[in-house]
Amino acid sequence: MATTIMLVEDEHGLADSIATELGFLNYQVVKAYDGQQALDTFNDQATDIDLIILDWMLPKVDGFSVLKRIRRVSQVPIIMLTARTYIGDKVAGLTGGADDYITKPFEMEELIARIDVALRHGKQNQTAKQAATGEVKTVGDLKIDLAAKQVSRHGQIIALTQREYELLVALLQNVDRPCSRDELLDHVWGTAFDGQPNILDVYIRQLRAKIDADPHDLRLIHTVRGTGYMLSANVRP
Repeated sequence: MATTIMLVEDEHGLADSIATELGFLNYQVVKAYDGQQALDTFNDQATDIDLIILDWMLPKVDGFSVLKRIRRVSQVPIIMLTARTYIGDKVAGLTGGADDYITKPFEMEELIARIDVALRHGKQNQTAKQAATGEVKTVGDLKIDLAAKQVSRHGQIIALTQREYELLVALLQNVDRPCSRDELLDHVWGTAFDGQPNILDVYIRQLRAKIDADPHDLRLIHTVRGTGYMLSANVRP
Protein backbone atom coordinates (compact mmCIF):
# COMPACT_ATOMS: atom_id res chain seq x y z
CA MET A 1 0.00 0.00 0.00
CA ALA A 2 1.36 3.44 -0.93
CA THR A 3 2.38 5.84 1.81
CA THR A 4 -0.10 8.72 2.00
CA ILE A 5 1.02 12.27 2.76
CA MET A 6 -1.42 15.10 3.37
CA LEU A 7 0.08 18.33 1.99
CA VAL A 8 -1.46 21.50 3.41
CA GLU A 9 -0.26 24.49 1.38
CA ASP A 10 -2.24 27.48 0.10
CA GLU A 11 0.19 28.31 -2.73
CA HIS A 12 -1.24 26.10 -5.45
CA GLY A 13 1.87 26.20 -7.61
CA LEU A 14 4.13 25.15 -4.76
CA ALA A 15 1.67 22.47 -3.65
CA ASP A 16 1.54 21.05 -7.17
CA SER A 17 5.34 21.10 -7.44
CA ILE A 18 5.84 19.28 -4.14
CA ALA A 19 3.09 16.77 -4.95
CA THR A 20 4.67 16.03 -8.32
CA GLU A 21 8.10 15.40 -6.79
CA LEU A 22 6.62 13.16 -4.09
CA GLY A 23 4.59 11.34 -6.72
CA PHE A 24 7.82 10.43 -8.52
CA LEU A 25 8.84 8.67 -5.28
CA ASN A 26 5.55 6.74 -5.21
CA TYR A 27 4.01 8.72 -2.36
CA GLN A 28 0.28 9.26 -2.59
CA VAL A 29 -0.42 12.94 -1.92
CA VAL A 30 -3.68 14.39 -0.65
CA LYS A 31 -3.74 18.19 -0.97
CA ALA A 32 -5.53 20.78 1.13
CA TYR A 33 -5.34 24.50 0.39
CA ASP A 34 -6.64 25.99 3.64
CA GLY A 35 -6.80 25.03 7.30
CA GLN A 36 -10.47 24.08 7.36
CA GLN A 37 -10.08 21.83 4.34
CA ALA A 38 -7.10 20.20 6.07
CA LEU A 39 -9.16 19.47 9.19
CA ASP A 40 -12.08 18.14 7.16
CA THR A 41 -9.78 15.94 5.06
CA PHE A 42 -8.02 14.59 8.14
CA ASN A 43 -11.33 13.83 9.85
CA ASP A 44 -12.43 11.85 6.79
CA GLN A 45 -9.13 10.06 6.07
CA ALA A 46 -7.20 9.99 9.37
CA THR A 47 -6.54 6.25 9.31
CA ASP A 48 -5.06 6.46 5.80
CA ILE A 49 -2.74 9.44 6.36
CA ASP A 50 0.83 8.51 7.28
CA LEU A 51 2.37 11.99 7.49
CA ILE A 52 1.34 15.64 7.21
CA ILE A 53 3.28 18.54 5.67
CA LEU A 54 1.72 21.67 7.10
CA ASP A 55 2.13 25.36 6.24
CA TRP A 56 1.57 27.87 9.05
CA MET A 57 0.03 30.84 7.23
CA LEU A 58 -3.19 29.40 5.82
CA PRO A 59 -6.62 30.84 5.00
CA LYS A 60 -9.65 30.12 7.22
CA VAL A 61 -7.76 28.26 9.97
CA ASP A 62 -4.04 28.91 10.50
CA GLY A 63 -1.59 26.02 10.47
CA PHE A 64 -0.70 26.31 14.14
CA SER A 65 -4.36 25.86 15.08
CA VAL A 66 -4.59 22.91 12.70
CA LEU A 67 -1.53 21.40 14.39
CA LYS A 68 -3.00 21.72 17.87
CA ARG A 69 -6.39 20.32 16.86
CA ILE A 70 -4.90 17.28 15.14
CA ARG A 71 -2.60 16.69 18.11
CA ARG A 72 -5.64 16.32 20.35
CA VAL A 73 -6.61 13.13 18.54
CA SER A 74 -3.59 11.80 16.66
CA GLN A 75 0.18 11.32 16.85
CA VAL A 76 0.64 11.21 13.05
CA PRO A 77 4.04 12.72 12.12
CA ILE A 78 3.70 16.40 11.22
CA ILE A 79 6.37 18.45 9.44
CA MET A 80 5.76 22.20 9.40
CA LEU A 81 6.91 23.83 6.16
CA THR A 82 6.64 27.58 6.52
CA ALA A 83 8.12 30.97 5.68
CA ARG A 84 8.11 31.88 9.39
CA THR A 85 11.84 31.83 10.18
CA TYR A 86 11.82 33.49 13.62
CA ILE A 87 13.26 31.09 16.22
CA GLY A 88 10.31 31.82 18.51
CA ASP A 89 7.95 30.50 15.83
CA LYS A 90 10.04 27.36 15.44
CA VAL A 91 10.01 26.75 19.18
CA ALA A 92 6.25 27.37 19.27
CA GLY A 93 5.70 24.91 16.42
CA LEU A 94 7.78 22.19 18.07
CA THR A 95 6.25 22.87 21.47
CA GLY A 96 2.80 22.79 19.89
CA GLY A 97 3.34 19.27 18.61
CA ALA A 98 5.23 19.41 15.30
CA ASP A 99 7.78 16.64 14.79
CA ASP A 100 9.93 18.75 12.50
CA TYR A 101 10.10 22.33 11.21
CA ILE A 102 11.48 23.43 7.84
CA THR A 103 11.65 27.04 6.70
CA LYS A 104 11.06 28.37 3.19
CA PRO A 105 12.84 28.64 0.84
CA PHE A 106 13.90 25.02 1.06
CA GLU A 107 15.56 22.35 -1.03
CA MET A 108 13.35 19.49 -2.13
CA GLU A 109 16.12 17.02 -1.26
CA GLU A 110 16.01 18.17 2.36
CA LEU A 111 12.23 17.83 2.58
CA ILE A 112 12.41 14.33 1.13
CA ALA A 113 15.12 13.39 3.63
CA ARG A 114 13.06 14.72 6.53
CA ILE A 115 10.00 12.82 5.32
CA ASP A 116 12.04 9.63 5.05
CA VAL A 117 13.37 10.00 8.59
CA ALA A 118 9.93 10.77 10.06
CA LEU A 119 8.37 7.77 8.36
CA ARG A 120 11.27 5.52 9.33
CA HIS A 121 10.91 6.52 12.97
CA GLY A 122 7.22 5.73 12.73
CA LYS A 123 7.93 2.27 11.35
CA GLN A 124 10.58 1.61 14.00
CA ASN A 125 8.10 2.56 16.69
CA GLN A 126 5.50 0.24 15.17
CA THR A 127 8.02 -2.63 15.12
CA ALA A 128 8.92 -1.93 18.73
CA LYS A 129 5.24 -1.83 19.60
CA GLN A 130 4.63 -5.23 18.03
CA ALA A 131 7.70 -6.72 19.74
CA ALA A 132 6.68 -5.35 23.10
CA THR A 133 3.04 -6.45 23.14
CA GLY A 134 1.75 -6.35 26.69
CA GLU A 135 4.95 -4.82 28.07
CA VAL A 136 4.39 -1.98 30.52
CA LYS A 137 7.31 -0.13 32.09
CA THR A 138 7.01 1.97 35.23
CA VAL A 139 9.19 4.71 36.63
CA GLY A 140 7.71 5.76 39.94
CA ASP A 141 4.06 6.42 39.17
CA LEU A 142 4.74 6.95 35.45
CA LYS A 143 3.56 4.10 33.22
CA ILE A 144 4.71 3.54 29.66
CA ASP A 145 2.74 0.94 27.72
CA LEU A 146 5.14 0.05 24.90
CA ALA A 147 2.54 -1.99 23.06
CA ALA A 148 -0.07 0.76 22.95
CA LYS A 149 2.55 3.53 22.87
CA GLN A 150 0.61 5.08 25.70
CA VAL A 151 1.97 7.09 28.62
CA SER A 152 0.10 7.84 31.83
CA ARG A 153 0.67 9.18 35.31
CA HIS A 154 -1.78 8.81 38.20
CA GLY A 155 -3.96 6.95 35.70
CA GLN A 156 -4.25 10.02 33.47
CA ILE A 157 -3.21 9.57 29.83
CA ILE A 158 -0.46 11.96 28.70
CA ALA A 159 -0.62 12.86 25.00
CA LEU A 160 2.86 12.97 23.47
CA THR A 161 4.03 13.73 19.96
CA GLN A 162 6.05 11.09 18.12
CA ARG A 163 9.34 12.87 18.89
CA GLU A 164 8.42 13.39 22.54
CA TYR A 165 7.58 9.71 22.85
CA GLU A 166 10.84 8.67 21.17
CA LEU A 167 12.77 10.89 23.57
CA LEU A 168 10.96 9.40 26.56
CA VAL A 169 11.69 5.86 25.32
CA ALA A 170 15.38 6.76 24.89
CA LEU A 171 15.46 7.95 28.49
CA LEU A 172 13.50 4.86 29.59
CA GLN A 173 16.00 2.52 27.96
CA ASN A 174 18.63 4.06 30.23
CA VAL A 175 16.50 4.62 33.32
CA ASP A 176 18.55 5.77 36.34
CA ARG A 177 21.55 6.35 34.07
CA PRO A 178 22.49 9.76 32.65
CA CYS A 179 22.15 9.99 28.87
CA SER A 180 24.47 12.33 27.01
CA ARG A 181 23.05 14.93 24.68
CA ASP A 182 24.71 13.20 21.73
CA GLU A 183 23.10 9.86 22.64
CA LEU A 184 19.65 11.40 22.79
CA LEU A 185 20.08 13.44 19.61
CA ASP A 186 21.27 10.37 17.72
CA HIS A 187 18.46 8.14 19.04
CA VAL A 188 15.65 10.58 18.34
CA TRP A 189 16.81 12.68 15.37
CA GLY A 190 19.57 10.64 13.75
CA THR A 191 20.48 12.12 10.38
CA ALA A 192 17.54 14.55 10.62
CA PHE A 193 19.37 16.60 13.26
CA ASP A 194 19.77 20.05 11.71
CA GLY A 195 22.39 21.37 14.09
CA GLN A 196 20.02 23.53 16.12
CA PRO A 197 21.77 23.35 19.50
CA ASN A 198 18.65 23.89 21.58
CA ILE A 199 16.29 21.41 19.91
CA LEU A 200 16.89 18.76 22.59
CA ASP A 201 16.27 21.30 25.34
CA VAL A 202 13.00 22.30 23.66
CA TYR A 203 11.74 18.71 23.68
CA ILE A 204 12.94 18.07 27.23
CA ARG A 205 11.03 21.17 28.28
CA GLN A 206 7.92 19.86 26.49
CA LEU A 207 8.23 16.45 28.19
CA ARG A 208 8.64 18.05 31.60
CA ALA A 209 5.61 20.25 31.01
CA LYS A 210 3.54 17.12 30.42
CA ILE A 211 5.12 14.52 32.71
CA ASP A 212 6.36 16.65 35.59
CA ALA A 213 3.49 19.13 35.39
CA ASP A 214 2.33 18.72 39.00
CA PRO A 215 4.76 20.56 41.31
CA HIS A 216 3.71 18.27 44.18
CA ASP A 217 4.85 15.13 42.34
CA LEU A 218 8.35 13.73 42.43
CA ARG A 219 10.22 15.06 39.40
CA LEU A 220 11.20 12.26 37.04
CA ILE A 221 13.21 14.01 34.29
CA HIS A 222 16.48 15.37 35.63
CA THR A 223 19.26 17.52 34.22
CA VAL A 224 22.68 16.00 34.80
CA ARG A 225 25.08 18.90 34.68
CA GLY A 226 27.87 18.44 32.15
CA THR A 227 26.30 15.27 30.73
CA GLY A 228 22.69 15.48 29.62
CA TYR A 229 19.45 14.14 31.08
CA MET A 230 18.18 11.19 33.11
CA LEU A 231 14.83 9.55 33.81
CA SER A 232 14.65 8.41 37.42
CA ALA A 233 12.29 8.15 40.38
CA ASN A 234 15.20 7.75 42.77
CA VAL A 235 16.49 11.32 42.82
CA ARG A 236 15.16 13.26 45.75
CA PRO A 237 15.00 17.07 45.81
